[in-house]
Amino acid sequence: ELMSGCVGAGGPTAVWARGGWVAVRPRGALCLPLQLVYPNDFRLTDKEKSSICYLSFPDSHSGCLGDTQFSFRMRQCGGQRSPWHADDRHYNSRAPVALQREPAHYFGYVYFRQVKDSSVKRGYFQKSLVLVSRLPFFRLFQALLSLIAPEYFDKLAPCLEAVCSEIDQWPAPAPGQTLNLPVMGVVVQVRIPSRVDKPESSPPKQCDQENLLPAPMVLASVHELDLFRCFRPVLTHVQTLWELVLLGEPLLVLAPSPDVSSEMVLALTSCLQPLRFCCDFRPYFTIHDSEFKEFTTRTQAPPNVVLGVTNPFFIKTLQHWPHILRVGEAKMSGDLPKQVKLKKPSRLKTLDTKPGLYTAYTAHLHRDKALLKRLFKGVQKKRPSDVQSALLRRHLLELTQSFIIPLEHYMASLMPLQKSITPWKTPPQIRPFSQDDFLRSLEHAGPQLTCILKGDWLGLYRRFFKSPHFDGWYRQRHKEMALKLEALHLEAICEANIETWMKDKSEVEVVDLVLKLREKLVRAQGHQLPVKEATLQRAQLYIETVIGSLPKDLQAVLCPP
Repeated sequence: ELMSGCVGAGGPTAVWARGGWVAVRPRGALCLPLQLVYPNDFRLTDKEKSSICYLSFPDSHSGCLGDTQFSFRMRQCGGQRSPWHADDRHYNSRAPVALQREPAHYFGYVYFRQVKDSSVKRGYFQKSLVLVSRLPFFRLFQALLSLIAPEYFDKLAPCLEAVCSEIDQWPAPAPGQTLNLPVMGVVVQVRIPSRVDKPESSPPKQCDQENLLPAPMVLASVHELDLFRCFRPVLTHVQTLWELVLLGEPLLVLAPSPDVSSEMVLALTSCLQPLRFCCDFRPYFTIHDSEFKEFTTRTQAPPNVVLGVTNPFFIKTLQHWPHILRVGEAKMSGDLPKQVKLKKPSRLKTLDTKPGLYTAYTAHLHRDKALLKRLFKGVQKKRPSDVQSALLRRHLLELTQSFIIPLEHYMASLMPLQKSITPWKTPPQIRPFSQDDFLRSLEHAGPQLTCILKGDWLGLYRRFFKSPHFDGWYRQRHKEMALKLEALHLEAICEANIETWMKDKSEVEVVDLVLKLREKLVRAQGHQLPVKEATLQRAQLYIETVIGSLPKDLQAVLCPP
């Protein structure tokens, strides 16, 4: 049976995880009990417990011996249950979009151990330790698990209690800051990226090492994977995969094990930075998942999701999906693994499907042969994987930026001119986005200005307009522009002569101005409007001046004691 765990741990443990630790041990063929949930006030529904249980173990097709680490992502049952904390809002306002805390999903970071043990009825010792969090800090949390899980398997609950006690002393994750995080006799040093970081720059050097004893374990990133290692078998198709991810196409990743599956899915979803990934993604998914029917139904079009699986049964169940990537065992040798081939979906076999990208999709852009040549040469010269990853990440970043910059320029042209914003009139509206006007603008301001790749850019933009990523990008930009417009209007009011304006105005008009100014001030003070402190002070002074000009009875209504 499942142990009843009890959401929302208090203190810094909750700030980091907004979740907790779960230990899972198999018992029988289908029943996977939660052996331990910590801290005790981490509440999970029965459906969530069941999902965590099945997602914490490789299925029978994987045959993972020894220690395996992987990740999963699951929907929180009933949407957002716990309140959206003030520190969540503060963190999200400063963090890059890819690292923001998720309000309605949990990430699970798994450390699974399977070793032969004759004293156990099944013949194997099998156990998983899972860290559940809302933060996508894949690299940091997997590093923590590699320190904690081996100790936990020996010492059980007291070990987790000691770890949680240490985590309670950690500072909250603060974008832009380098943090020293002590755990089990090791200091993990890591920098939390900030929204203002330049995407193409390397992370700032870690500091304050000389005063730390023992010397810290420095992590280069909280989240970035070894992109080159993840993409080694699909390097020749990276650009096609980038297009499929950009367009939000349904993509099934069938891998031999949960670690290969989860890393490939996470690598694919990281391809669009700095663009926000707006679709669903599941690094590891099983047939026991509560959303299995939702994802496998044939009564409607496949959902916009990148789905990582290891069970070949999905090939049969999801044959109607337009894109299926089958990858083989990861090879650790220096030689480049055999590259998967592009194959027609009709070549799919229910059993024993060979590695390949099964799709009828034709890439809009030509392959970057110079990049592939550099990467393959790097393999021959035994170039370090982190250098190869940096090359690949930079290429994908520049490709995404070249695609997005024309959209950003066109969107900026829809903003009303500053001189058209006057203090005592409602500010003009942002002009609507015209796809035809944008496509016409590409002739003189298109991606060809920043990218050497040739191809059907117009066709790619036309398909992009129908994707969740265009919708997500446009909504976000429109929201930011509307706030900027409101901030400019507030500044225009504060720069005007308010006493001259009040001379011929009725009391109703004056009171209306007070109420509107107060509303803008509240929004601005809540950091929703991008305005300077001096503007806020002047707006407060204007409110006091206007109220002071009104009769005493109205003053009493507007400023109750």
